[in-house]
Amino acid sequence: MASYKLYYFNVRGRAEVSRLLFAAAGQRFEDIRIEQSTWPAYKSQMPLGQMPVLEFNGTQLVQSITIARFLARQFRLGGKDGFELAKVEAVVDTVSDLVSAITPIRREQDERKKHDMLQKFLSEQLSKHLQDLEILGRLYGQGGPYFVGNSLTLADLAFYDAGQSLLEMDRTALNNHPWLKQNRSEVERHPRIAEYLRNRPITAF
Repeated sequence: MASYKLYYFNVRGRAEVSRLLFAAAGQRFEDIRIEQSTWPAYKSQMPLGQMPVLEFNGTQLVQSITIARFLARQFRLGGKDGFELAKVEAVVDTVSDLVSAITPIRREQDERKKHDMLQKFLSEQLSKHLQDLEILGRLYGQGGPYFVGNSLTLADLAFYDAGQSLLEMDRTALNNHPWLKQNRSEVERHPRIAEYLRNRPITAF
């Protein structure tokens, strides 16, 4: 039987999409959450001195998106064939563009500067990111609520997690994008995801 251990900090961050994949698949794994205060003792054990790290049958795999894509393939949540896989990864890469844009804002410590960065992002950049995602959803989703095909994939989970971060910054961010709101609602209705969301630790990000 396959053995999975996921190492990350006690936040959603870069490991949450992988946790959502485990939840959606109903796959048991060790969710090893390391506190910042104890991280120095673990750092030397990680191949690149960073996390997340997935230990699969005793071998460590690095890089958050690589881990998520591996798990999606393992659990048949990466598309039904090679072309669907490519569509899923196109959506994931587009979500990554959004995440890259909002991460510096979330990390900014100066509240005034953070406010200015957020307003600039909301007024000048956000609409394009969300329009791009809606275009792909309508192009690849066969008229349904999922990004690719007619079932849940990594693409939906990646956007669900990014969408949460976005909504924590501006709760109205998706108001003009009904397809994206419906997509997130569909993810939340998945029985295993719903159970996971009810029970996961509440963290700052």
